[in-house]
Amino acid sequence: MTRPSSLLFVCMGNICRSPMAEAIFTHLARKRGLLDQFEVDSCGLGGWHVGERADPRAIATCAKHGIAVSSVARQFDPAADPARFDLLLAMDSSNARGLIDLGTPEAKVRLMRSFDPELAELAQDPGNQRHRRDLDVPDPYYGQDSGFDRVYEMLTRACNGLLDHLSK
Repeated sequence: MTRPSSLLFVCMGNICRSPMAEAIFTHLARKRGLLDQFEVDSCGLGGWHVGERADPRAIATCAKHGIAVSSVARQFDPAADPARFDLLLAMDSSNARGLIDLGTPEAKVRLMRSFDPELAELAQDPGNQRHRRDLDVPDPYYGQDSGFDRVYEMLTRACNGLLDHLSK
């Protein structure tokens, strides 16, 4: 890469999925010696949690794996973020649609799990009826703590796949 790639991880409130994705990606990129090649941030489409730290369950889940979640929630800025970031990684199809509806060029928006190597075939077939649902990272906010573990596993696979993709 000739310059840093700028990545924005996006979910609804920026306290569960997107801060976990930001922290996991940063951790994995650092382990590979690639962190200096990326500008990484996260945000939420909604402003409910602006200024708050990530959900304690998200922090605890990542901490179990030696990963610190240090981000503070912020809301997506449609005037600046689409121009600032090369790739906006939506946690689910609703987030992707929201980004596009707010003026982000569709070519810059990708579903996070489209980089999961286990889902490569599905990601290549957007016409598949299961495509959107199976590529979504489910929101663990209203569920049990085990939902955060499941999201962690999904995001780790997807972040590794994203790093593989970006480092080619």
